[in-house]
Amino acid sequence: MAAPGQPQKSTYDVIVIGAGIQGSFTAYHLAQRHKDTLLLEQFLLPHSRGSSHGQSRIIRSAYPQEYYSRMMPDSFRLWQQLEAETGTTLYRQTGLVVLGPPGEPELEACRRSLGVDEVLDAVAVAQRFPGFRLQAGQVAVLDSTGGVLFADRALRAVQEVFCRHGGTLRDGEKVLHIEPGATVTVTTTAGVYKAPRLIITAGAWTGTFMEQLGLRLPLQPLRIDVCYWREKQPGSAGLGSVSPCFLTLGLSQAPHGIYGLPSIEYPGLMKVCHHHGTPIDPEKRDQALSSAPRPDIALLSSFISNYLPGLETQPAVMETCLYTNTPDEDFILDRHPKFSNIVIGAGFSGHGFKLAPVVGKLLCELSLGEKPSHNTAHFAITRFPGVLGAAL
Repeated sequence: MAAPGQPQKSTYDVIVIGAGIQGSFTAYHLAQRHKDTLLLEQFLLPHSRGSSHGQSRIIRSAYPQEYYSRMMPDSFRLWQQLEAETGTTLYRQTGLVVLGPPGEPELEACRRSLGVDEVLDAVAVAQRFPGFRLQAGQVAVLDSTGGVLFADRALRAVQEVFCRHGGTLRDGEKVLHIEPGATVTVTTTAGVYKAPRLIITAGAWTGTFMEQLGLRLPLQPLRIDVCYWREKQPGSAGLGSVSPCFLTLGLSQAPHGIYGLPSIEYPGLMKVCHHHGTPIDPEKRDQALSSAPRPDIALLSSFISNYLPGLETQPAVMETCLYTNTPDEDFILDRHPKFSNIVIGAGFSGHGFKLAPVVGKLLCELSLGEKPSHNTAHFAITRFPGVLGAAL
């Protein structure tokens, strides 16, 4: 944030719109490359209106998609680098168990991505992790690298290093208009800024910006219920115990997957959520909350009753978060098809936080015209038919 009384600059090397975890890491990499970077955020920081707030996220090596699992070693390395730069602990290793039916293709793909042979049956899971009760015949794969990222702390840390490297972070400035061209002009509620490069990482608001720029991306914001469930015996699922994070794949009881973290945000409460939600206009999020139905609560209650018998079956605390989903739940990391100096990072679909250090690096590389350090073919805009017509 600009110092009080400091004259407001208007020209930069790069402008990044959106100071969530993806935009902040993008700006961080640009600043480390000595690019004069402006990071714009429409809300006053910190805030809980988007997708990057809250104290915790899962980090894991296990991924069904090989292109993500190949990115994770780089992501772990960059998280460790940020910890060293700030002297702050951002990651707690708890392990992660991936639950599902035997032979389930995505579960098998996770096992292969980890390079492990062992599959735990229901008895072995109950012995190693007493809080879990698998159904007969179901299995689990253990990701020993898995654990908890301290999300709020991580977001502050990356923004702190960005500013330390000379970056400018301006919050409370809503972007009103983007004028493309060899020099992009960005008009906000507080000023007009120009740069030869623009990167848009605006979360649930990205689709609106893209429509301004003649591109209709299939981005669907979802309101997610973030639920915390009380331990019947306090301390049984906390970080002081052996309780790992978990996620489900291919269970009929959890059609979009369920995930959980040990009690860390609220003592005695375990975070267990459905990886799905209700379509929402992010501008109307607050108005929609009070009257909106919450169909996921019954599904989660049933799951907890069957799989986590140490928890009460009604949530003790409910919060909300926004996902921005693409149809295939893969990211969008690409240049605008008409304006190549505008780069888009979007559609992180509820699983992007752990990969933000790598996403930021890729968006930085795309913006600077460099060969990306990871294959971005799966993240191209052109995989969605019909989005280019308005832009070309």
